Amino acid sequence: MLSAVTNLVVYQGSDFETNFYVTKDNGSSFDLTSYSGASKIKKHYESSTFTDITVEITAPASVGAVKLSLSNAVTSTMTPGKYVYDVVLTSGSGVKSRVLEGVLTVVEGVTI
Repeated sequence: MLSAVTNLVVYQGSDFETNFYVTKDNGSSFDLTSYSGASKIKKHYESSTFTDITVEITAPASVGAVKLSLSNAVTSTMTPGKYVYDVVLTSGSGVKSRVLEGVLTVVEGVTI
């Protein structure tokens, strides 16, 4: 699996959710049965502090769909600005693959 680069925007104090599909090099679906996921947001790559992003392999796992989410309770504590993030999937046999990465921008809101 190759890592895709996608930049995300999160609004401070709002719920955040986005979906993506993992595909094989030929464009067909990657079966994520028995896979689990993890994702972190950091101010910079060397930062020791981080925020976890919830990663869910959505059913049916055979189509390669993944949902990322943050609750408003989490985003409300984040300082507006630019961060880096990545998503790592782990197979049932323990093989780890970075499938998505990029810049995540937290935007300050007026109402929330």
